Amino acid sequence: MTTTSSLISTLPGRSYTDPEIFAREQERIFETLWFCAVRADELPKPGAFRTVQVGRESVIVVRGRDDRLRAFLNVCRHRGARLCVEESGEVRRTIRCAYHAWSYDLDGRLAAAPNLAKMPDIDRVEYGLVPVHLREWLGYAWVCLADEPPSFEENVTGAATERLGDPAAIERYHVDKLTLGRRVVYDVKANWKLIVENFMECYHCATIHPELTAVLPEFAGGFAAQYYVGHGAEFAERAEGFTVDGSAGFGKLPDVSDDQDRRYYAITVKPQVFVNLVPDHVILHRMIPMAVDRTVVECDWLYHPDVVASGADLSLSVELFHRVNEQDFDACERTQPGMASRVYRDGGVLVPSEHHISIFHQWVNQRLRG
Repeated sequence: MTTTSSLISTLPGRSYTDPEIFAREQERIFETLWFCAVRADELPKPGAFRTVQVGRESVIVVRGRDDRLRAFLNVCRHRGARLCVEESGEVRRTIRCAYHAWSYDLDGRLAAAPNLAKMPDIDRVEYGLVPVHLREWLGYAWVCLADEPPSFEENVTGAATERLGDPAAIERYHVDKLTLGRRVVYDVKANWKLIVENFMECYHCATIHPELTAVLPEFAGGFAAQYYVGHGAEFAERAEGFTVDGSAGFGKLPDVSDDQDRRYYAITVKPQVFVNLVPDHVILHRMIPMAVDRTVVECDWLYHPDVVASGADLSLSVELFHRVNEQDFDACERTQPGMASRVYRDGGVLVPSEHHISIFHQWVNQRLRG
């Protein structure tokens, strides 16, 4: 595609429609990088588990008897049956295969199997569940399928520092100490990259986000918060809080600095997490790419424990970003069919305020080249 000096070429349309490209992304991006899987406090006691799709693999995250979280591939070592078919649940003592009754301790070790006593040569660790690397940050369990995972500090926590310009900035929100106030799950009929690109730019904000730009008026100018390192979009003078009608929220979190008060910050942690920071709560999106044209997005609204425990009405607070989500995902679903058009065979263009999306495209291409 020929571009002028002002416009930058995008990825070609097939990057959003070709199942073979999506399979390579699953292998070289989602199965090799850190993936935000589950919120830790949703697994409160030993035996509590949740399954999550990571690339082409199903992963079990389970709380052990020692109170540690561990992750394993959701596959029996005997004949390959899926162990946990439910999205979440609780096991009493072991994870038991429903096919041949091979059972595994919560630390992954093979605990029992029919006639196992007659096979004393079986190494119960070697034939235990296949472990997956796990780290905790922001109150979530992050997993990585790679044999040798990339640096968590460079690829995950470093993304927050790179965006905010200060490693202490995100720590002041104490996200790991917050409580889940609301979760909404969206099933979006669009490629995961369209959702990332949408979140990273605000060229569309004046067009489709009237409620958001009323609270964050600078977004109407088309420059996203992520365009500037360390920048947080300032609330409108009339807005008392980050709510759908600009009414007051719940008072800023205790350690949020005065500089961070009345400001909105957005962070992208590649490949599948968006973190939104406002003074009185945090909104965290986790994307789970399911197919080349389908992405499940789990969006959590997190508040100070006292706010949730008080039974406070969260609806005006939740409604603002719920509308933003619906508006964004509708735009992504509107865009997905165009990716298959001959018009987009060689791609489209980015305007200067979207230049950081080009950097994201370069990152994707580099990952696919290995």
